[in-house]
Amino acid sequence: MNRGIDRSLLLIVGLLALLGVLLIYSAGQTDLAVNTHRSWLRQERWLWLVQLIWLVIGLGCAMVAYRTSFRLLEWATPWLYGISLLLLAITLVIGSGQGSAAGSRSWLSIKGFGIQPVEIAKLATILMLARWFAARRDPPITLRGLLPPIALAAVPALLVLKQPDLGSAIVFGGVLFGMLFWAAVPVQLLVLLASPFISLLLAWSTTLWSVWMLLLFVMLLVWRPFILEAIVIYLINSAMGVLAFVVWGRMKNYQKERILSFLDPQAHRLGSGYQAMESHVAIGSGGWFGTGFTLGPQKRSGFIPFHSTDFVFAVVGEELGLIGVLVTLGLFLALLFSLVRIARNAGDPFASLVVFGVAAVLFTHVFENIGMTISVMPITGIPLPFFSYGGSFLVATLVGLGLVFRAAEEGRAASYVES
Repeated sequence: MNRGIDRSLLLIVGLLALLGVLLIYSAGQTDLAVNTHRSWLRQERWLWLVQLIWLVIGLGCAMVAYRTSFRLLEWATPWLYGISLLLLAITLVIGSGQGSAAGSRSWLSIKGFGIQPVEIAKLATILMLARWFAARRDPPITLRGLLPPIALAAVPALLVLKQPDLGSAIVFGGVLFGMLFWAAVPVQLLVLLASPFISLLLAWSTTLWSVWMLLLFVMLLVWRPFILEAIVIYLINSAMGVLAFVVWGRMKNYQKERILSFLDPQAHRLGSGYQAMESHVAIGSGGWFGTGFTLGPQKRSGFIPFHSTDFVFAVVGEELGLIGVLVTLGLFLALLFSLVRIARNAGDPFASLVVFGVAAVLFTHVFENIGMTISVMPITGIPLPFFSYGGSFLVATLVGLGLVFRAAEEGRAASYVES
């Protein structure tokens, strides 16, 4: 019987963790002395050591998760979800900001030790959604039936958005849509659920928004949802087109500049588009093989902003070149494919949904972080798994992967019993 750790997944995770520590070490090798928020570790060049400590802590937590039965986890899920919401609420009152999110209330600090409750909330939301779907024989087939899972993801997302932390709030949306898909909710329902957000994004162009509204009308005719649901969906989409102008008028100038710099970073190079443009320069200068490990001139001169956290992928492009970028993307793809494989072979629906939820979190982080580095996505300050410096996210990632390893073992055991 093939029991024990999934060795292929272990190899991928090990390579990503090793490469991440090396890149944080390289990111700290600059010609400028940059102070961190930790008084006892002032120089950025030592962040790799702190990340290594977090990695060891995360591995210990992952082992605990690996040893936890899914039956016990499923029973404890409502308590974990409730605690995570409580922590998010407390963060709004006494939370503080750090690093690129210095103006937010995202951290809870106790005697200099800080954690991000949102990372706990991501895992708890995955568990709660998995529990809700696993308890039902058939997936929802109406928009009304989707209201409970939407609420489960929306409550923590709104609390996080209040901090404000747009990047992490988007992750909850990625988790929701990923788990709805894996729970076999009809694709047309997912499109209708996403339609108000599509309408909001296209509202800046009257032509594109008009075309979208016509296409939506045709889709509603073809898919034939309940009449009341169709009317509500179309009215919400119409309202989004108007709401976009209202929201724009009430936005602060710096918020408008972020959106404008995303649409045209070159026009805002010296202002809100500075981060994106310097990231482009760094990645473009890497060529095929890069400038060399620790030798990136843009990074060493301090032109790449937040090069140990938000924009660490720019360091990959500059120092390791296109080859390093392709290897990095290949490792992330291999990780995601492994998680999908394990979710497909999991022993029960709850475990399968948990694994796919972890995959959805990682995919959203990778897509959003790399996307903002190359200006495909707006800058939201979201970390890149394993590569960005930060303890809370690394530990939460490893805990999630610990659950994945547990699901892989239970899935193989179930297959052996059936055979």
